[in-house]
Amino acid sequence: MLMVDGVGTPLAVTIDSASRHEVRLIEPLIENCRLPRKPKRLMYDRAADSDPLRTRLAAEEIELICHHRKSRKRPPTQDGRKARRLARRYVVERSISWLQFKRRIVVRCEHYDHLFHGFVQLACMFTIIKWF
Repeated sequence: MLMVDGVGTPLAVTIDSASRHEVRLIEPLIENCRLPRKPKRLMYDRAADSDPLRTRLAAEEIELICHHRKSRKRPPTQDGRKARRLARRYVVERSISWLQFKRRIVVRCEHYDHLFHGFVQLACMFTIIKWF
C-alpha cells in the first residue's frame, strides 16, 4: 500500500499479505504517515467502499472519497461531485510505476518481510530525491 500527496511524492508505505482485503490496510497506512497532521481527504478506488471504514475515518475527521460499488445495497453516502477528484488518480498510478522501475520491488526477491519493506522504503527515498 502506498500513500502519496497531490504531486506523487510518497508519504507512507506498508506491506502485508496479498490475501488481506485492502479495506483492512488503509488505517495502518494512515498511522504510518509521518506528516505532522492527518490528511483531510483520502481518495481511493471502489475497493474502499465500506460503510464501517467511512465511519471510522469520519471519527478521525478524514473524508473518504471513492466511487460506490455497483453491487451496493445500501443507499449512497455521497453524491458524484466529490468523486470528480478521482480523475486525478493517474498521479498515484504514476508513483507506483516509478517504484516499479526498481527490479527488486517488482519481483520480490527477499524472503523476509522486513528486508522487502526496507527496499520499498529505499525506492521511495530515491523517488523523493529525484524531485530535489
